[in-house]
Amino acid sequence: MLAGLLTAYRGRRDVVVLGLARGGVPVAREIAEALGAPLDALIIRKLGVPGHEEYAMGALGGGGHIVVNQDVVGPLHISRQTLTEVAEAEGRELRRREADYRRGRPPPDVIGRTVILVDDGMATGASMRVAAEVVRASGPRMLVVAVPVAAESACRQLTGIVDEIVCADMPTPFAAVGESYHDFGQVSDAEVRRLLR
Repeated sequence: MLAGLLTAYRGRRDVVVLGLARGGVPVAREIAEALGAPLDALIIRKLGVPGHEEYAMGALGGGGHIVVNQDVVGPLHISRQTLTEVAEAEGRELRRREADYRRGRPPPDVIGRTVILVDDGMATGASMRVAAEVVRASGPRMLVVAVPVAAESACRQLTGIVDEIVCADMPTPFAAVGESYHDFGQVSDAEVRRLLR
């Protein structure tokens, strides 16, 4: 369904599809195939609230780029030290995944290209915001975010950062990304490597 909303990008030589690893890569693979575009992965690490890791207090991208979700950090009184410790641990995992998925390949060249940035959904939007800022800093001509499902507030967060947001469904009220899937099992490193091959 999501690929059908992106048909304007089909067959264009300047398009590259980037899936947020891990969960966004299977979705991105389907889109890349439908559009006839190359596929690659972008590794972003969620900074989860200690004890509630699925709840994002921010996100970390390549080069140490961090976005902090103040709507979470403030009310929960999360200290700068806690945020730093979580970011350091997630930074180690980000570097491990980069090495594992790339196997010596350089990151995709997005300068002057149309980048379609894909994830399996957006709840808080923190991970996608970091991803968009990391990609934007690399100089694409156009930046499109495409997700099957999102909270309306997460989409609003990206206004002014990306050129277009394509979302197949925005349920109200929004509870969790996984509620829109029949199968929301974890995507393994092996599956990401296989899809990227």
